[in-house]
Amino acid sequence: MSSISHSASSAHGPVARERAASAATTVTSKSVARYSFAGVRLLLAVEFLWAFGDKLFGWGVATPTDRAWINGGAPTEGFLSGVEGPFAGFFGALAGNPVIDWLFMLGLLGIGVALALGIGMRLAAGTGALLMLLMWMASLPLENNPFVDYHLLDAVLLVGLAAYLAGDTIGLGKQWARLPLVKRFPVLR
Repeated sequence: MSSISHSASSAHGPVARERAASAATTVTSKSVARYSFAGVRLLLAVEFLWAFGDKLFGWGVATPTDRAWINGGAPTEGFLSGVEGPFAGFFGALAGNPVIDWLFMLGLLGIGVALALGIGMRLAAGTGALLMLLMWMASLPLENNPFVDYHLLDAVLLVGLAAYLAGDTIGLGKQWARLPLVKRFPVLR
């Protein structure tokens, strides 16, 4: 009898160890994925907030100090007035328009803050993806690749981050989701 029970338990031993190893790998890979996506979310937050700050204060990186918004510059004028591709007329007409400047700057700030805090990820992803697609269109024709540049990558990443609930890790996404207003209007999640 003992040989039967010994062979039965040893038959389950490797299976049990394999399941345990698989479960540990799953937990580890999910943890790595969660923290990796949280890192991407925070990097994108810095990208948006940096663009906002540079346009507002003219840190001399992409925007010279004398063309800063607080010094009377138009945040959209430099980039949009230089568009040469198939959408040059459309974007050229938007360049320097005060309403477009405000929408652009509020968009950069709002998307950046939402990503940094991990809240409102669906809205941030939607508006951020739209902004990135518009900037991709304004960049056509692309210099290094006929189709793909970082604007498209950022747009897809933003949607993926919202879908993966990347604001829940190293962010306030879980707490945000418990608010009555967010429960009532899930688009705010």
